[in-house]
Amino acid sequence: MNSGRSDSFWRLIRGCLVAVAACVGLFQICGWLGLRLNVSPSLPVGVYIASDTGKLVEFCPVEPFASMAITRGYRAPGACPDGGTPLLKPVVATTGDTVDVLADGIVVNGARVPNSAPLPADTKHRPLTHWPFGRYAVSAGVVWVASSYNDRSFDSRYFGPVPVVAIRNRARPVLCF
Repeated sequence: MNSGRSDSFWRLIRGCLVAVAACVGLFQICGWLGLRLNVSPSLPVGVYIASDTGKLVEFCPVEPFASMAITRGYRAPGACPDGGTPLLKPVVATTGDTVDVLADGIVVNGARVPNSAPLPADTKHRPLTHWPFGRYAVSAGVVWVASSYNDRSFDSRYFGPVPVVAIRNRARPVLCF
């Protein structure tokens, strides 16, 4: 009797180890292929792929915004130097563009970015500080990012321009839900 339970136990352990190894292997293969899974609400949930022509950028935010995003749970543990996951956001302004940060949203070259008004607090009622209101000429070496998909996105309305050197990849959607 004991032998039967022992065999079942070890089969279960072996099955679990095989499943974990398969998941780790799949995750590694997806990374090599440039595939990214987005589950954040800033963009449609789905699979994105690294692409030279992608309109989205994957980047590690700079301090002090990086630490705040981790502390508040906006970013999970990940591969950025600060230990958090990179953010994936649409680029809305590049070199030569004009960005107006206003109480009712971000305006790029006169066109309003939908759902980009800075909010006074996050979903847990913690205060959010917006980037200073005003007009900004986008200089070389930075981009502005903002999600028109979700009005609660943590993006340039709060942390301003993103240094191009912080960009890890460009991406485009492959399969979104």
